[in-house]
Amino acid sequence: MLGWTIAEWLAAYRDGATPAELLRAWRAQLRNEPNRLANDARGEADAAWIAVIDDAGLDARIAALEAMCAARPHKKDVLPLYGVPFAVKDNIDVAGFDTSAGCPAFAYRPQQDAAVVERLVRAGAIPVGKANLDQFATGLVGTRTPFGIPCNTFDRSYVSGGSSSGSAVLVAQGQVPFSLGTDTAGSGRVPAGLNNLFAIKPTRGALSNVGVVPACRTLDCVSIFALDGDDALRVYDSCIGFDARDGMSRASPDGSDQDLPVTPRFGVPATPEFFGDAMSADAFDAVLAAVSASGATCVPLDFSIFDEVAALLYEGPWVAERYAAIRAFAARNEAAIDPVVRDVIFTAQRFSAADAFDGLYRLADLKRRAEGLLAQVDALLVPTAPTHLRIADVLREPIRLNSQLGKYTNFVNLLDWSAVSVPAALRVDGLPFGVTLISDSWRERALSRYARAWHATRGLPLGATQRRLPAGRTAPSATPASAAIPAAASAASATAAVPSVATVAVESIRVAVVGAHLRGMPLNHELTSRGARFVKAARTASCYRLYALPGTTPPKPGLVRGHDGAAIDLELWDVPADRFGGFVQGIPAPLGIGTLLLDDDSAVKGFICEPAALDGARDITAFGGWKAFLAEGTEASDAPSFPS
Repeated sequence: MLGWTIAEWLAAYRDGATPAELLRAWRAQLRNEPNRLANDARGEADAAWIAVIDDAGLDARIAALEAMCAARPHKKDVLPLYGVPFAVKDNIDVAGFDTSAGCPAFAYRPQQDAAVVERLVRAGAIPVGKANLDQFATGLVGTRTPFGIPCNTFDRSYVSGGSSSGSAVLVAQGQVPFSLGTDTAGSGRVPAGLNNLFAIKPTRGALSNVGVVPACRTLDCVSIFALDGDDALRVYDSCIGFDARDGMSRASPDGSDQDLPVTPRFGVPATPEFFGDAMSADAFDAVLAAVSASGATCVPLDFSIFDEVAALLYEGPWVAERYAAIRAFAARNEAAIDPVVRDVIFTAQRFSAADAFDGLYRLADLKRRAEGLLAQVDALLVPTAPTHLRIADVLREPIRLNSQLGKYTNFVNLLDWSAVSVPAALRVDGLPFGVTLISDSWRERALSRYARAWHATRGLPLGATQRRLPAGRTAPSATPASAAIPAAASAASATAAVPSVATVAVESIRVAVVGAHLRGMPLNHELTSRGARFVKAARTASCYRLYALPGTTPPKPGLVRGHDGAAIDLELWDVPADRFGGFVQGIPAPLGIGTLLLDDDSAVKGFICEPAALDGARDITAFGGWKAFLAEGTEASDAPSFPS
């Protein structure tokens, strides 16, 4: 079972295995496996786990899952994470485990799961242990911990990245298919980039922080590590949601889920910084060439403003928020805090309340400028981490080298943006190189879908497991022979839970468009970005009237069926069925989707307009279509005036 993706766990249950059989076998396999890296010839044990669930705890979790499904039998077939094990960073509460935040003197035993863990449990997942971290989530290196240093999964002499070091290492090694981390300055992205993982850094407040030990509460995000984008999105969709108990929680706005264009514009650093690491520089150049070859446009931008934003995090008053999070504990237990973490956090004592407000004002001004930069492109594309660092070097220079790893991550949460780190390449020395897509808040799903499709073209191994994601696919095609289901599982009763995870051919829905979604029109990207395919030009039956609606941006027509009318030009597009709902969700009133009659007597779904919106609208039926009206009608002196 080690090395399985979520899809493979669910497939095993679909084939008749039970959680009791598979999870006990997983526990035994883990117990017999000395936590070794796949390519570590020395066989040295790693320090990614702080605690692993015992047999009694595992039985209790399995029993709770079965009881939940017994009460509602249909849940077995729909739980998206049924029986899937996962690890949790040890600053996130899991009932049955201490929460230490990387500091034994701070540890406490929570009575219930953190809200995000609770949501995953309700989706069927099983928390199986606590993962190591930089103490109090303060660090990007993974070395600031009393529990041993989790090493890079490709070369043990290098750092794994932090602060979610253990969470990343466990997934990269294949010990669990996904894990939770946290991200304040890059802690959920840097270790993903350094260990060849897919990671989602959500919008602030998208995932509840109830039951999470804060680092900077106004900036903290629970993050997700997985081997591939399908798994990461499945987990994200299982735990996103507003939580009234969390003052920082937010509900996602309508219309925020629009895909990136098929050929997006990416803002890239005009003068990228790699701190002298030529191998990472070469890898980034190769990635940009591959992205450009896929049809995207890379736009060099001046990234200096992001350095100004990042400086506020550790050189400005936000460091005081880290101190505030543990102030009572720190006052009594200063000696129990890691010396490097203590030096970082205790600098907060030099900042005043006035400094905090000055920082807020400075950030507001920088954010306005940063938003103008982001508006020029569809997303930013940056190295996740600009270099790999050796553990020995970090131990000698813990502050300066740590700051290097945050070059392209520190500014994101301060600006309230979303980010997705995706494996991109293996450097010439065999170490992983990842890139991160960054965009405005609530864009993590769109970024993930693009990154998932691009990742599928790279032919890279999944984490450090030596298994590969085949080109053109988004899930492994076969279960590794070394991870065979035990005989007891294969003979399990067919009445076991069977989550619906089979691959289904994507069907399409034919849609007729008559206005701003036509080819060459300003909203056509809402079709193309969803993979819609142009079919042909066509016309309605002779019973429609077309109106230019006043006050719409961009200008739009309204199509209304009546007794007397004419045939109106339109285009037919096939929209993938799994993207149709998102497309319809973005259509504003007074427009909607109904059934249109065509001049060949067939019927298709298409744009219609509420009759109440026609007050003040100009009847442009005589032009025969929207493009003809724009080409000829706007030349007339009585053409309507539209806002720009």
